[in-house]
Amino acid sequence: MATPHLSSFHAPLLHLSLSSLRAQKSLSLAHHFLCEFPILIQRRNGSRSRALGSDMLGDFGARDPFPEEIESGFAEKVLGNVDTEHKILIPNVSAFSLAQQDCSPLSPLQPPMSEEDAQKLLKKIIGWRLLHEEGGLRLQCLWKLRDFKCGVELINRIYKVVEATGHFPNLHLEQPNQVRAELWTASIGGLSMNDFIVAAKIDEIKTSDLVPKKRIWA
Repeated sequence: MATPHLSSFHAPLLHLSLSSLRAQKSLSLAHHFLCEFPILIQRRNGSRSRALGSDMLGDFGARDPFPEEIESGFAEKVLGNVDTEHKILIPNVSAFSLAQQDCSPLSPLQPPMSEEDAQKLLKKIIGWRLLHEEGGLRLQCLWKLRDFKCGVELINRIYKVVEATGHFPNLHLEQPNQVRAELWTASIGGLSMNDFIVAAKIDEIKTSDLVPKKRIWA
């Protein structure tokens, strides 16, 4: 049977027999292949399982079958239509949180992010708001801290987190106990995805030991 042409794939196609995978004590080998390559699996009954490209999101809830399940031949007993095409969904970058992503180099010719797109991404970060400035949109976040020393500590923590990204916020230590951070991409005159990635990374910084302690009334 000829292999269908999948124009969206750039990685090589691998053909694996499900029966050979079942012979393994686990399907970890299959999991490795699925993570590395788009795969077209040809089943003995004629149905096809196709791994799609980066336009789909995957399911992170799957597990490898137990050895007892493999020995029982449970996969041979599954009923289904032989003409059914099963889709294996592989996660792409958008499946991960912003904080897990890396900043990318930007061309000065790239247009800034639209306010509509910025509003959508704003829902994925905590405590930030949009500012409309003459130079374009900006992100701003404020922290009320216990004292001036805690403000200095927060700025140090922020710097350690964003140093590796190469994309730095404007940080202001304001009396008596406030830190203000602003993010934008000056080279394009507005916001870019890099600003939201850095904002999400800053969100993960521990601040519970820096903020004023709440009073507990008896």
